Amino acid sequence: MGDILQSLIEIVGEKGVTNSPEELWFYSRDPGVLEPHLPDFVVAPKTTEQIQKVVQLANREKIPIVPMGNGMSLTGLVIPLKGGIVMDMKRMNKILEVNAMARYAVVEGGTSQGMLKAFLQDHHPNLRHSLPDAPPTTTIAANVSLHGQGRLTQQYGFNSDMVTGLEVVLPTGEICKIGSPSLGPYWFSKGPTLPDLSGLFLGWLGTTGILTKVGLKLYPNKKIREVELFVTDRVDLVSEILYRLTHLEMLEDINVWFQPRPYLFKDNYHITIYFTGDTGEEIEFKRRMIWDAVQEFIDSKDGGFMGVDFMKDTLLEMPQRGIAGFADVPKGGGFEYSGPITLIEHFPQYAAKVIELAEKYNVLYASSARVISGGHSMMFSISFAFNRADPAMMARVKEALDEATAFALEMGGIPWKPNYMEQKMTLQKMDPNTRKLLRMIKTNLDPQGIMNPGNWEVS
Repeated sequence: MGDILQSLIEIVGEKGVTNSPEELWFYSRDPGVLEPHLPDFVVAPKTTEQIQKVVQLANREKIPIVPMGNGMSLTGLVIPLKGGIVMDMKRMNKILEVNAMARYAVVEGGTSQGMLKAFLQDHHPNLRHSLPDAPPTTTIAANVSLHGQGRLTQQYGFNSDMVTGLEVVLPTGEICKIGSPSLGPYWFSKGPTLPDLSGLFLGWLGTTGILTKVGLKLYPNKKIREVELFVTDRVDLVSEILYRLTHLEMLEDINVWFQPRPYLFKDNYHITIYFTGDTGEEIEFKRRMIWDAVQEFIDSKDGGFMGVDFMKDTLLEMPQRGIAGFADVPKGGGFEYSGPITLIEHFPQYAAKVIELAEKYNVLYASSARVISGGHSMMFSISFAFNRADPAMMARVKEALDEATAFALEMGGIPWKPNYMEQKMTLQKMDPNTRKLLRMIKTNLDPQGIMNPGNWEVS
């Protein structure tokens, strides 16, 4: 191990490597319920070439590598299950290019969401990217690698759908460019009309390579951003309300949420509707269209709009800090959720399951659903908060989450950023030939099995 440490120091410098116990402790865990595992080393590279040399060393010595952005996935995806090297990407944080006319940016693999947002506000205020409801320090590359979603997901799909190109260090050490940058200097397309190789890395949770550069689509940043809040106490109507709102094809984001606390929100389903425009006339036109879309439910007294002045600033925050605040409601700062991708029409069944699980396991819940791609699907978040100093409560939350994943698979849903146990459940449910194809891809890309082992492992 001493020889490995010295080799790593020679690659990234003495300040770029640590094996001190107190620092390894921080890299062994995340805010979720999975048990920690210590890495042997943490490496913080500054260049793609340094990453390449570390990967070549790890491949030669059969040392596991776990690429890490900010470590806020909550589901243990960067916990080093088999030790080895945690590759902390945060020193690779440059914004390399913004092509305003083609509306794309190119960033390094450790660039944070907040850094790109601030850069665009300062230098290209008419452009924006799809910002997830996560701390600003979370990284863009990690977000797209697990099919993250953000404020533009309702219009344009997952944040990974907005990728325009990749640079990847493969598990065997080769540097590979994906999409239009493989042919020239421009980062405008990850695939079409080429074979779209980005699917070999997006969704694989760092098990097929390390993203060192990401091209990302940018979108118009409208001058005005508004929000309406529609409320109903009939869960059976939520799917139809969402269908009518998405049929407008003009909304930035739609979220449905319900929670037992504070009592102001208890027993109701809240549909937060975001829309944007460049003029007051455009905003008022869209507002009228929204009201017209749900007028039938207002007339039947099955729903209505709730005044939002008292919480408008909170609703319009990007990202919303209140989401992280849920983690400390029971005191103790723990928070994890199961987030299956599923059909909008299944909202009532999932809502009932959340309440059932909360009662069965005596845990506090908050649930939300984000519409994806104009209503083609939704991400349904089954969220539980817990006290990290209470092992019994953490065990109950873990059981509830496992049962939520089993329910999602029974319903035909797809678990979103599943932990290693949920991955195993997913693989067991999967078509055998699809599972065989996954194994073939993984084995060929990572013959030594060093990349984030324990994740997406097909037996």
